[in-house]
Amino acid sequence: MNHNNPLLVESDVLYGAVPFDKIKISDYEEAIEEGIRRHQLEIDAIAENPEVPDFENTVAALDRSGNELTRVMLTLGNLEAALGDERLMKIMADVTPRYSEHCTAILLNVKLWERIKAVYDSKATRADLSPEALRLIDETYRSFSESGAVLEGEDRERFKKLNSELSDLNVRFSQNVTNDMKNPQRRLWLKEEDLAGLPESIRHAAREAAKEALLADGKDDDESLYLVTVFMPSYVPFMKYSERRDLREKLYRLYNSRNSSGEFDNTQILKDIANIRLEIAHLMGKSNFAEYHLSGTMAANVEGVMNLLENLRDKYAAPMKRELKEIEDFAKKSEDDGFTLMPWDYSYWFEKLKGEKYAFNDEDMKPYFELNGTIDGVFGLAAKLYGYTFKENRDIPVYHPDVRAYEVYDGEDILGVLYADFFYRAGKSPGAWMTEFRTETKDDIGNRELPLISIVMNFSKPVGDRPVLLTPGEVRTFLHEFGHALHGLSAQAVYSSLSGTNVYHDFVELFSQFNENYLTEKEFLDGFARHYESGDKMPESLIGRFVRAGQYGAAYSCMRQLGFGYLDMAYHTIEQPIRASADIEKFEMEAQKDVKCFDGVTGCLTSPSFGHIFSGGYAAGYYGYKWSEVLDADAFSAFKENGIFDKETALRFKKMLQSGGTVDPMELYVEFRGKQPSVDALLRRDGIN
Repeated sequence: MNHNNPLLVESDVLYGAVPFDKIKISDYEEAIEEGIRRHQLEIDAIAENPEVPDFENTVAALDRSGNELTRVMLTLGNLEAALGDERLMKIMADVTPRYSEHCTAILLNVKLWERIKAVYDSKATRADLSPEALRLIDETYRSFSESGAVLEGEDRERFKKLNSELSDLNVRFSQNVTNDMKNPQRRLWLKEEDLAGLPESIRHAAREAAKEALLADGKDDDESLYLVTVFMPSYVPFMKYSERRDLREKLYRLYNSRNSSGEFDNTQILKDIANIRLEIAHLMGKSNFAEYHLSGTMAANVEGVMNLLENLRDKYAAPMKRELKEIEDFAKKSEDDGFTLMPWDYSYWFEKLKGEKYAFNDEDMKPYFELNGTIDGVFGLAAKLYGYTFKENRDIPVYHPDVRAYEVYDGEDILGVLYADFFYRAGKSPGAWMTEFRTETKDDIGNRELPLISIVMNFSKPVGDRPVLLTPGEVRTFLHEFGHALHGLSAQAVYSSLSGTNVYHDFVELFSQFNENYLTEKEFLDGFARHYESGDKMPESLIGRFVRAGQYGAAYSCMRQLGFGYLDMAYHTIEQPIRASADIEKFEMEAQKDVKCFDGVTGCLTSPSFGHIFSGGYAAGYYGYKWSEVLDADAFSAFKENGIFDKETALRFKKMLQSGGTVDPMELYVEFRGKQPSVDALLRRDGIN
């Protein structure tokens, strides 16, 4: 072993933060192999322990094992996505099967399982155990039993093999999505005459994108060229503002045909993933993967999920149809005879009609959302609600010059470190996410190991002296990921597997989506949303128009999300394998027929690039976004009743943030709210009721 490998020795950075400045790409594989070896020794020591199994020597010891390996895998996983470095991608592809095999072997370790089961069966005799310790016993037992520990003989070996195959397929699917986004064939080269309708800021971004791409290809810049890509900061505004219907259609097809053919085709991979998950479910005695996977969730079962989806479908379907008809009728006043609203028309004509009805579009708010002021405002939300403060520390190493590192305090006490990676760069995975480099835990005498939390976004990078101005959608994304970050930073658990965001997956989005509610609150916006030139506060009339305009598209937005949820459930409630010859286009049409917004467009698919369910941990779980919207709207209604910065209400909410997975989430929520959640607050917020 290389004793100088910074991933394998205790960090000498402040707070034990990751020593990014010392890590070389060549360090990762060695660190992972050594981490697996060390972890296996710890597992063997627990499994072979001659002492009678108890909480301390078995369940707690298991939770505290593998720290080096976890740290390395978290670091590699986030940097692979955030940097898009092909060397890191290759390492990730190479080590993931080995890592998955190691994890599966632990879950299928017979002697370890026997000890865990013994602790579970005897827990009632341990009156001295804390509620968190009892919860850890229950969750460890459930995790092992649902991960194949109850299997024997050939079934156990088959389960192990399937998990290894699935892990490899997940990585291939994810990397194909990333690589096809970067595919030079998925961009539009434009001239000045192609830019009709685009705001100046979007034109400027397209010009800079063209310049960057030409230079990257070793070509001289051509000032007559503009570039639009399928990455969100480019795709979304073009679809909203471009007057060129032909180009909107072309870009739409480029975006929605990703991973459907060619070098980065995911169509067979997704079938293989769905089929392997089905076989795993069958091995576990379940008829489908969703039935198997939903046991550790608030929804509890397939019926619980479908009841939610169908309830929302029934409430939102008619308003969605009225919205689309109004938009189409409005567009027909300007379009040729026989015009039919198509999906590439929706954003453009929606924006036009919204502007006419409410005198509003996203560009109206951008001057008030200068990036640095918005950072202060979003961080300030945590200060007003929970008393947290953020202090940038440039001595803490970061993995890219764009990244900022902040110390986070609760009063005088240090909570953790937040890494903020705001800007788009070539190769970076699309979208936005929160992750962690280390989870919060406490040792046996209560000393806290600080969480190291990261939020990653894809905002346009500043050019020259131009300020970065965010759209309200980008501010909403920032608030969302910041909510996840607060969940990780606030953690006050003893055991890592119950800490921070380690909660039921249909509970985890509550805290991120809760934050989004503040985007429409003037009391919050007045604290930071100032016009970047005049310094004026955002007018109340503009906020009002934004709220009404937001409600106008709520039915369509909900039905679109339900479409993703129905598609997810369709793949994960199959009871027979999907044939290799199966037509994915037909599969999607059938799955989404009850919630479709538009008729399908030939060659345009969701499934091959649907990373959330095929590589992102949301299999049979995408409904969680709508489930969490019900929760967040209901939770925020408590603040609306008592004051959006009410200290007592915030203190009760903060307890949920701190509790992680140490308490059943419904129990936590009912303690906060005094009742179970209902859809009523969401319907009011969306203007449906």
